[in-house]
Amino acid sequence: MDIREILHIKSGGHWLVTPSTDKTIFCREMFSEEHNDIKKMIFQFSEDRIFPNVQNIEKLDEDLCRSIMREMGELGLIGIDTPEEFGGTDLDKITACLITEGVGWGGSSSFGCIFGVQTGIGSLGIVFFGTPEQKKKYLPKLITGEWIAAYGLTEPSAGSDALSAKTTAFLSDDGSHYILNGEKQFISNGGWADVYTILAQVDGNKFSGFIVDRDTEGFTIGAEEKKMGMKGSSTTSLKFTDAKVPVENLLYEVGKGATIAFNALNIGRYKLASASVGGSKLAIRETIKYALERRQFGQPIAKFDSIIGKIADITVRTYVADTMLYCTVGMIQDAIDDLDKADPKYYIKMGETMERFAIEASMAKVYGSETSDMVADNCLQIFGGYGFIEEYPIAMAYRDDRINRIWEGTNEINRAIISGYMMKKVLTEEISLRDFLKDLNTFIAADVQANSQDNFAIEKHAVQATKKLVVLIFQEALCEFGQDLKHEQQLSEAFADIFTHIYTSESVICRVQQTLSSNGTSNMPANIAKINVAESLLEVRSLSAKCLNRIFSENVPTSIMRSVTKLHDIINLDTDTISLKKDLGEFMIDRKDYPF
Repeated sequence: MDIREILHIKSGGHWLVTPSTDKTIFCREMFSEEHNDIKKMIFQFSEDRIFPNVQNIEKLDEDLCRSIMREMGELGLIGIDTPEEFGGTDLDKITACLITEGVGWGGSSSFGCIFGVQTGIGSLGIVFFGTPEQKKKYLPKLITGEWIAAYGLTEPSAGSDALSAKTTAFLSDDGSHYILNGEKQFISNGGWADVYTILAQVDGNKFSGFIVDRDTEGFTIGAEEKKMGMKGSSTTSLKFTDAKVPVENLLYEVGKGATIAFNALNIGRYKLASASVGGSKLAIRETIKYALERRQFGQPIAKFDSIIGKIADITVRTYVADTMLYCTVGMIQDAIDDLDKADPKYYIKMGETMERFAIEASMAKVYGSETSDMVADNCLQIFGGYGFIEEYPIAMAYRDDRINRIWEGTNEINRAIISGYMMKKVLTEEISLRDFLKDLNTFIAADVQANSQDNFAIEKHAVQATKKLVVLIFQEALCEFGQDLKHEQQLSEAFADIFTHIYTSESVICRVQQTLSSNGTSNMPANIAKINVAESLLEVRSLSAKCLNRIFSENVPTSIMRSVTKLHDIINLDTDTISLKKDLGEFMIDRKDYPF
């Protein structure tokens, strides 16, 4: 199905003020034949080449990792985002996420990191902003895996505050080179890379991007970092001591470094979610296998209700993460499809287009990384003491996953982006909160009953009530704090979580309604949707109370409280989540895999 026929959403955030009715979203059940063929290819490749080599990859085996990368290059799996004229396949962002998910299925987060940097932040700056000469020189060797790419942004004194980087670049007297001085740290692929995208301050104050070759004079690579996890990926510092970078290696324009960095990060964020989803599905499969084999008290532990419940919990969370990921990427791709590929600024405009969905990209990153963390934690608990032993893969998965909440922007930074961009859209009147609340009293008074024709009538009404609730409270927050709301970090984080709960709940309902009749998995997706909505909206009730007490200093006006109380009543669903989880967990154990 052509996503252009079903979406037509050109900017993020608008789902907050639109009805929770029967809208169509993109989801994996809408994959084209080509998508499914590529999915089969990458998942099989991961089964054959990555999964069996996990332990060797963990030994920091550069030759092995380069070999696997070259094999992926031969299959066309690296150049998905690269124009055909430079040897790439230039396929859609859905395919790019599918491949990243498939690499995550391989069970090596270390290799996933190598691949993710190569196809994301390491090369996309050149794809988007490189000159024709730069693209011709670097992209063909990057997409074949002959060269490895890295990306240097973080510095000892500039992490989350990346734009405060101290690395400098001054034009040489003869105008032929930029002279770079400074240090980068925590650079993934740092010790192995052949080419680096480096961000530095031209003349000390113009944040700019450069392409730096490994053999650049004055450029040195530090020792491998001793990391808690991701032991099979190279992580080093980079040092520039009067490093001579040719002027033709300036990336884009002087002073455009932030544009390069943030475009790369937006893509990296939803791709990280893809890898998290793939890894979570593998962890579920391996954990169910173990739960069926491990016997206690005379029976497999898979028979115990608490284990069944945990398997249900991690299944729900993974299904939701998968749903919101492809919903997001579907919207982005739909908007990209409106661009003219013949436009010389096509890739620059693509970056601008993706920025319109910065809210959703950050949501995908936060929710995806916290999903894989939750999955790894619960899986390790099911493994019990064996999960703590390095011989078992879950120990590595648990350690490796921790970094996902830090890189590609910490989850705190991404929560600030979610609330900050939503605030910007409201203050510029791109999104009207006032119009959305015009019918608040009528909405509250409406009597919505269960509908035999719509299995989710109550849930959709509850999600709409949640939108009314958060819009009401967000409006009050903006009245109280104005643009200073961005400095109210705990409050902003709470709003970000509420927005995410709304987005995921609505997305899951839409996906299930679109696909329930044809997905071949009984009524389990419906169970997942009902569990997720009930538990998500329960969390929203708590978060909304927290927000109100901060905004009004524990003295909420009676008129506001009256509306909030009535909306809370609508949100409070009488869903028997324990029974639904029991059915779902038993279904998963019977299937012995993640089938959705």
